[in-house]
Amino acid sequence: MLIRWHGHSCFEFGCDLGTIVVDPHDGKSIGIKAPSPRNVSVVLMTHDHYDHNVSRVISGDHKDYLSRNGKFKSGHLEIEGIPSFHDGERGAKRGMNTMYRFEMDGISVCHCGDLGAIPDDRTMAKIKGTDILLVPVGANYTMELPEVKEFIARADPRVIVPMHYRVFGLCIALLPLDDFLNMVPSENVDYVGNEIDLSPDELPEHSECWVFDR
Repeated sequence: MLIRWHGHSCFEFGCDLGTIVVDPHDGKSIGIKAPSPRNVSVVLMTHDHYDHNVSRVISGDHKDYLSRNGKFKSGHLEIEGIPSFHDGERGAKRGMNTMYRFEMDGISVCHCGDLGAIPDDRTMAKIKGTDILLVPVGANYTMELPEVKEFIARADPRVIVPMHYRVFGLCIALLPLDDFLNMVPSENVDYVGNEIDLSPDELPEHSECWVFDR
């Protein structure tokens, strides 16, 4: 499976069955470079905010899903949308958020979108033990860092991928990545570059944090 970061919360996941892009932005509206994936089959959007819902910037013929909850199939790809909240007040401030879970090449992935609160036990059971968990760590609009730490501990993924944090040029007020990394033992952090192509036997035996860059 290929994983490529396109800035903010936008990630591309590809395998022989197709390519999924999650949470596309248009770049200019948030001060960073626009996504440029190719041969995309499916675009998933976790919620209807301008920095996560711009499927029009993704070229080609693709199926688009905005806040699609429940299990569904798109082409050969099987996906589950898991409802959650964008804030700690059951959506009263920022509405709902959909986490997307899917599997490619024998590797399970959960993209948490703008998760604003730790989900209930029933929801946590759906994502516990996921191989790769993509988590927003910039706070302010999502979980604060103590909640992030608790959420990751309860989810117990093989790989944690931080996203939705302050980078150069970004015009959204988020915490920098280092604030999150200060909570992670340095020996568990791996800087993987902009993209990685991996198979199940390349996943770490113990939990690691993989940091992507552009």
